[in-house]
Amino acid sequence: MPRPQITLKLATSLDGKIALANGQSEWITGEASRAQGRKLRARHDGIAVGANTAVLDNPQLTTRIAGEPDPQRIIFDSRLRLPVESNLVKTAAQIPTLILYDGTMNVEGYSLANTDVTLLPIKKDARGLDVVDAMAVLHGRGIKRLLVEGGGTLAASFIAAGFIDVIEWFRAPIILGGDGRNGIGPLRLETLDLARRYDRVELRELGDDIYERYQRLDGSSA
Repeated sequence: MPRPQITLKLATSLDGKIALANGQSEWITGEASRAQGRKLRARHDGIAVGANTAVLDNPQLTTRIAGEPDPQRIIFDSRLRLPVESNLVKTAAQIPTLILYDGTMNVEGYSLANTDVTLLPIKKDARGLDVVDAMAVLHGRGIKRLLVEGGGTLAASFIAAGFIDVIEWFRAPIILGGDGRNGIGPLRLETLDLARRYDRVELRELGDDIYERYQRLDGSSA
């Protein structure tokens, strides 16, 4: 099945957390890591986040780099929870914004249907929106390189499907503890041989943070 080449970007604490239990996440990593993350956005056709990230963080998902294009913004929002006053909706006329939702829903009457976002119906599976169907839809719309930025549930769905070709991991020297929000959600593995494995191909310091780049063991890359 044709699909985009997919990169997972993680910005976490040492123990793999992306936020406190109350959702606070600004800022776990330092400015050097955030600048590198914005450069990553510029190298991709699309950037994807889950509904929780879109609603709680109210991000813009832009490069904020002069002369660099902004990727299309993709929100996995099965129940169309994104508020019309969010940054993503308010700027959808300037930057294409795609909302993937549960294809069994009737969108008539939803406020998002009367905005500049593009609503795309997607099949569902046991984890939520079917990432196989979603990737086929996005590939058909010209998205060949996709950056997945969060949150943990969405990351787990892509990993479980075997769709993560590259991991770009920015790790800050702090520990948030077991009640923090995980960068990667449950994978429901029963044996270690089912775990996805990656080669680390780069390791360096970015300010106080550590940056690591991993590729799939089969050699594919985004």
